[in-house]
Amino acid sequence: MPSKPHGGKLINRVLTGKRREYTIREAGELESIDIDEQEYRDLENIAYGIYSPLTGFMNREDFENVISNMRLVSDIPWTIPITLDIDVNTLAIREGDDLALKYKGKIVAILHVEEIYKYDKKKYAKNVFKTDDLNHPGVKKLYNYHNYLVGGDIELVNRVIDEYDKYFLTPKETRILFIEKGWKTIVGFQTRNAPHLGHEYVQKTALTFVDGLFINPVIGRKKKGDFRDEVILAAYNTLIKNYYPRNSVVLSIVRYEMRYAGPREAIHHAIMRKNFGCTHFIIGRDHAGVGNYYGPYEAQEIFFEFPDLGITPLFFREFFYCRKCGGVSNDKICPHEKSERVYISGTKIRESIKKGLKPPIEMMRPEVADTILSFEKPFIE
Repeated sequence: MPSKPHGGKLINRVLTGKRREYTIREAGELESIDIDEQEYRDLENIAYGIYSPLTGFMNREDFENVISNMRLVSDIPWTIPITLDIDVNTLAIREGDDLALKYKGKIVAILHVEEIYKYDKKKYAKNVFKTDDLNHPGVKKLYNYHNYLVGGDIELVNRVIDEYDKYFLTPKETRILFIEKGWKTIVGFQTRNAPHLGHEYVQKTALTFVDGLFINPVIGRKKKGDFRDEVILAAYNTLIKNYYPRNSVVLSIVRYEMRYAGPREAIHHAIMRKNFGCTHFIIGRDHAGVGNYYGPYEAQEIFFEFPDLGITPLFFREFFYCRKCGGVSNDKICPHEKSERVYISGTKIRESIKKGLKPPIEMMRPEVADTILSFEKPFIE
């Protein structure tokens, strides 16, 4: 059976029917604020239970406990603050009021304001990102936030539909699908890249021990030079069609903005996949890292601090192609010299594609490379 939701209950904060219609009418009379893409994605992930057991943006007590202890006040593991910052100087709201949240000019949700509180940005940065260096993208964004946070339950009244919606399954839907497929054990794999041979072998090694593989690409804002979302999805469709057994894989997106918080974010990613129904989750080298802020296997080591997480992490070292072995391997099982190894480099793959060339077959399947090269602009500019 799929895993139990984090905290024991799958949250649903999506309004439907007459209650939704009434709430939308009433929302027009409320004080409102505009939210950005990350805040909207967090809002949607709360509403559909991807962030279970959260029912809204964090109040002060949960926020402080997550920052300091990596747990909610209820003692449930939680490592990334899910917050909404506000400018108290321009808003006429008090605790107990309702606040309309707008995204792209449209009311998307109601926030029932429970608490408005100040917070320590430096403590937030040092604890969550392990640095307060403004060169870190997560820290940089944090220091642009307003100085107050607002906590309270949310109700989603409108979704913003995009061109990737056909790839989106809610946790309720994935759980039903896994049961229909007869999968009792499911391994989740997060990615923000087009698949290379290393990714494929990590997935297939994990799939050897479980019933099904859940490939869950992150769709949303990424860095300049990253693969475009449509390229990632097309590349995975090609890989699955040509190199995976039928009915062994489910491909579904998650709309989420990376924090690049390394070890803490690895735990957060595992919790999200647990809510989708996964029983296992793949953690590779430098998961959710950026630059040199975290050790290469720090995102794996943190899992030993959470024996009660409720999802089994699967740790993988770096994969490479060994000419002597005649296939993909890693340093735990390959005895050969480094001169025999072709390291699977994302940088080299990108360089080849930018020149209009296929990466070496030791790095990427030719069909996948052809799919990527069929796009005029495969990278974010």
